Amino acid sequence: QVQVVESGGDLVQPGGSLRLSCATSGVVTFSDYSMSWYRQAPGKERELVARITVASASALYVDSVKGRFTISRDDGKSTVYLQMNSMKPEDTAVYYCNSAPSATARARWEWGQGTQVTVSS
Repeated sequence: QVQVVESGGDLVQPGGSLRLSCATSGVVTFSDYSMSWYRQAPGKERELVARITVASASALYVDSVKGRFTISRDDGKSTVYLQMNSMKPEDTAVYYCNSAPSATARARWEWGQGTQVTVSS
């Protein structure tokens, strides 16, 4: 059974930075999977934030984070990262990672608990 564990969330001031990590276990060949970060703000649906394909061939981002967030992966550690810079209050959400066949497809694995990110002065 695949498990994902997100970490790195914290309270940060506007303009600050955070690096989120997502460690996976139980994935036979992590390098075969595209990986994504999602977030869910209070009262809103979960949305895709960033996606990285196999071998880091390409990455895509939701418009609201382009130029500020960077997704990366370490296949040797079965881990995906999200570097968040120039953070804004609207980035406040619980952040999750998962894998899906495409940007619009349903996630493959059971969701983890997520990690809380709060941007506030």
